[in-house]
Amino acid sequence: MAIARIPLSRVSGLSFWKLCGSGGGEGFTPRVSIDVFAILCVWPDMETAERQTREAKIFQRYRRRASESWTVFLTPVSARGAWSGVSPFTPSKSEPVGPIAALTRATIKPSILMRFWQRVPDISRVIGADPNVAFKIGIGEMPLIQQVTFSIWPNDKAMADFARKPDGPHAKAIKAVRDGSWFQEELYARFRILGESGSWNGGSPLKGLISE
Repeated sequence: MAIARIPLSRVSGLSFWKLCGSGGGEGFTPRVSIDVFAILCVWPDMETAERQTREAKIFQRYRRRASESWTVFLTPVSARGAWSGVSPFTPSKSEPVGPIAALTRATIKPSILMRFWQRVPDISRVIGADPNVAFKIGIGEMPLIQQVTFSIWPNDKAMADFARKPDGPHAKAIKAVRDGSWFQEELYARFRILGESGSWNGGSPLKGLISE
């Protein structure tokens, strides 16, 4: 991961990318997983995404060295905020139909790290127990400070019900974030799922969610 920046910068069609480690919890988490990594890539279209993730040498090299790899192809339906000072996603005008993916990314102010990490475990426990979430992982560029949550839901309503439950830990955390201005930078995005390749834990997290 550390030496992939130069090869990725040379991949044709790749306009934005991030190399991330992963956590051991269900979302934002201070615990680190040493064997799972993630690469977020922004491509101009689905054809380029499929071709380059299949044929570019950097991705071939990762697959050769991995015991397992999974790629999920997405198209943004909404996005607000910034990531490293830019807005990497260009949403379509269509409403999400069927299963959706949600991504939350934040740079946490060092001065409130303790308060933030005291709040987060409650959210992780609830999302992990939610029967509607089909997949969830916490990833990040920098431990403790730059964090990303990625989750997949059967539909937009299921995700909204979790996020907006008035007395739920997620809604309370969002209020605390807004009241205390906890983040230096933040980005929230939703995606429609276009397809996948590879496997996760021997199967597909999308099984039963999208038609073959």
